[in-house]
Amino acid sequence: MRKIAVLGAGSWGTTLAILLHGNGYSVRLWEFFPERAVQLKRTRQNALFLPGVTIPGEIIITNDYDKALDGADMTVFALPSHVLRVLAKQVSHHLTEQHVISVNVAKGLERETFKRMSQVLEDELPPGTGIVTLSGPSHAEEVSRGIPTAVVVASTDESLNREVQAAFMSSHFRVYTNDDIVGVELAGSLKNVIAIAAGMCDGLGYGDNTKGALLTRGLAEISRLGIVMGARAQTFSGLSGMGDLITTCMSKHSRNRYVGEQAGRGKKLSQILSSMNMVAEGVNTTKSARLLAQEKAVEMPITEQVYEVLFGDKNPRQAVNDLMSRVAKVEIW
Repeated sequence: MRKIAVLGAGSWGTTLAILLHGNGYSVRLWEFFPERAVQLKRTRQNALFLPGVTIPGEIIITNDYDKALDGADMTVFALPSHVLRVLAKQVSHHLTEQHVISVNVAKGLERETFKRMSQVLEDELPPGTGIVTLSGPSHAEEVSRGIPTAVVVASTDESLNREVQAAFMSSHFRVYTNDDIVGVELAGSLKNVIAIAAGMCDGLGYGDNTKGALLTRGLAEISRLGIVMGARAQTFSGLSGMGDLITTCMSKHSRNRYVGEQAGRGKKLSQILSSMNMVAEGVNTTKSARLLAQEKAVEMPITEQVYEVLFGDKNPRQAVNDLMSRVAKVEIW
């Protein structure tokens, strides 16, 4: 039986640990906070993030890197994007030649470098480590309860993709492969910005017409930036693009949509974030995407308005008015 280490016992890390255990793997789940690791071991429930979901007793829960990684030949990095580099650097000293595959499941861009998460892992992990990203419309709250879900795994190595595909594939978790890791990671990151905008529409009380227009034009602008960054256009029509965009913009589970909804109701960003237990990756990604768009001379009007509302104290209703009153154009991507 293969051994897999899952680093990060948030909602997604816990869910993937349960999924991989169900697929017959020996799983070790690493939790950053020692006291939470003790609680998870005692209760076998992640009450903070996944109430009502039982963690099988065979899954080893630990706060010890060595114990989590000992004997594992696949490591899943289920960590927020803003801490991935620091923890990957720490973990790298514990990895041996046996740890040949690392799977990233974070969706974000590093604030200082604009690097994608696989690039951050490449910087910090031992040379020769096979790095794959798993992305797509996959709320942990649903996957953990066996609700049918489809995702994509991406790297430039198709044999590596197939190996990770086989590890995660189950009767309720369908996994596709894609060799466009640039597009898959950018789509998964940038859609969170549009999800914040979708939440603002909800907070303002707008309807289906507004949401439909927003998703369509949002997909257009994140595709424009992605193509300039080296991604394939069709990737943005796939699971990591359109699929994840629809799910994140519409779902009650979406942290990013929630941030936007609260902003649409007049709350300031500091108030919103202080009330949340989980990380909304789209907040930091909004900054990175705006700077990237400026650097690459790519027009991203929705991203610009989201930035102005979150960080420039702009009234969200005025932001929508400014988008609607832009100069008339031909519909192009």
